[in-house]
Amino acid sequence: MEREWFFCLIPLTIGTVFLCFGVYGLRRAKALRRSGVSARARIVRHDVVRNDDGARFRYPVAAWTAGDGRTCEYASRFGRAAVGNGFGVGAHVMVRYDPQAPDRFAIEGWDTRSVDLLFTALGAVFTVGTVTVLVVRLLTL
Repeated sequence: MEREWFFCLIPLTIGTVFLCFGVYGLRRAKALRRSGVSARARIVRHDVVRNDDGARFRYPVAAWTAGDGRTCEYASRFGRAAVGNGFGVGAHVMVRYDPQAPDRFAIEGWDTRSVDLLFTALGAVFTVGTVTVLVVRLLTL
């Protein structure tokens, strides 16, 4: 095998990682829809994180009381540059959480499936495309 073949590992690895991340997110969302519990929560603050370029992302932190009386307060797994009117500090929102692990939750209207779908689609394209190129190259040798 020539050295050029090793360059196929780059898109294959990226595709596999994207595909795994997207499928994990979609499965997590499906599990929350199926067996999660809804609760009324309040946005208590926004965790602000800066990336290397200086852009700031805000992660809303929701607080609610679980069905067993535990107080839960967790940040969303998705951050955005701007916060809409319905997700400001003090806003009341609905969350769907896993009763066994309340840190696995989604804020309705904030945590969307579009990011997971995008990662799944990109991962599938990279993975299938790279595997197709490798198979064609192997068959034409």
